[in-house]
Amino acid sequence: MSLVVPAVLPSSRKNLEETLALLAPIPPVSRIQIDVVDGRLAAPASWPYTAPAELAGMAARGEMLPHLDCIQYEIDLMCFDAADAVGAWIALGASRFVVHPEAAPDLAAFFKGLRRRYGGGAEFSQAPLASFGLAVNVAGGLAPLASCAAEIDFIQCMGIARVGRQGEPFDPRALKKVQEIRARYPDIPLQVDGGVTLAHAKEIAVLGVANLVVGSAILRAENPAAAVAALEALQSPYGV
Repeated sequence: MSLVVPAVLPSSRKNLEETLALLAPIPPVSRIQIDVVDGRLAAPASWPYTAPAELAGMAARGEMLPHLDCIQYEIDLMCFDAADAVGAWIALGASRFVVHPEAAPDLAAFFKGLRRRYGGGAEFSQAPLASFGLAVNVAGGLAPLASCAAEIDFIQCMGIARVGRQGEPFDPRALKKVQEIRARYPDIPLQVDGGVTLAHAKEIAVLGVANLVVGSAILRAENPAAAVAALEALQSPYGV
């Protein structure tokens, strides 16, 4: 499995489709994260919150995300209606979801509810429709994570102080946060998202992360495929 997970923050459906067409053929990309921002939990709002009828229409018509034969889609839900949003994205073929702690006052109950709706865990005999992770803010403590660690499949440590934008600078506090999470939860896969350039990726990869979620360092590169290759050369032994 590849170390690098390209991230897309779509301004429109057309922009999403064009960016996915650019990223999907790049080897060894096998997962792409789509960032969605509601304009309240984080700002500014991104698609589909800028055109909510479009996503609902896609789901109602049975449309699917492109390249599902080779790409797994992960949705970073920077929104307060995360529980409702999951269903629409699953209908389109997404199978991994990142939830931010602000989305629910009781995170353990929140994730248990998602598992009841979409399967997963030892109590379900069927294969789960989706896996779920919690975002850990670089400036916050680990109390939200401690409250729901038994209910999640992975952790996403934010590498930036202000979420919801691409191109934000990497916050060096994230390095200490990664070390703290790895020490407390060594068996839960950990990925880092936000501000990840090649220079910062070298520092992060040696800490034993499973994945690097990278947006602007790939999409604003002169050669996105070369940028992915350079990052992928840092392959972590903890990749999932």
